Amino acid sequence: MTIPTGPSDAFISRHTRIASAPLTPELRFHLADETIEIWTRTEEALGEIGLPPPFWAFAWAGGQALARHVMDNPDLVAGAHVLDFACGCAVAGIGAARAGAARVDASEIDPFAVAAARLNAGLNGVTLDVQLADVIGSDAGWDVVLAGDVFYEAPGAARIAGWLASLHARGAVVLIGDPGRTFLPRARLEALARYDTPVSRDLEDREVRQARVWRFAG
Repeated sequence: MTIPTGPSDAFISRHTRIASAPLTPELRFHLADETIEIWTRTEEALGEIGLPPPFWAFAWAGGQALARHVMDNPDLVAGAHVLDFACGCAVAGIGAARAGAARVDASEIDPFAVAAARLNAGLNGVTLDVQLADVIGSDAGWDVVLAGDVFYEAPGAARIAGWLASLHARGAVVLIGDPGRTFLPRARLEALARYDTPVSRDLEDREVRQARVWRFAG
């Protein structure tokens, strides 16, 4: 599926505003003010071509936690080849770039998320190599893999966990940002840090999420 860059950019600019996320005040993103409105506008304009919901319009707690963690601990990514998997608005990847990563790849299966990630990278003066692709099962030799808020539904959770575990096993640093999603494989992980993250009640049914950064144990 290919969506022209121009219309994607225009839609994103029209239905978002430039703002910072709570854990990353030094970064800027195209973010939605109203949850219901952006969902409705996306369904009206794009639903007929089968695009996912506009997850790219929000800085989710897990991605924010990852960004904060790597910016506060730049040795984790300095000089590294990093992947921001299922990047959404690319908060984690942009945080890695700002922390000194040599190269940051970002992947998404939603072409509007790809456009949003590129726009957000430009806002922050960094470069991301954003790919419209399902990269699960692939390995481009990444030194660090960042995965924020990816365990929110059952169908893909086992597939994602197995792939991330294989990257860890061959020596990649795999960092998972998660605010307590149901399908997080906690038994295989150990927590590195916790961040109390203000969130939208419309999205999360609460005002603060405890987002943790995890890595595979062993």
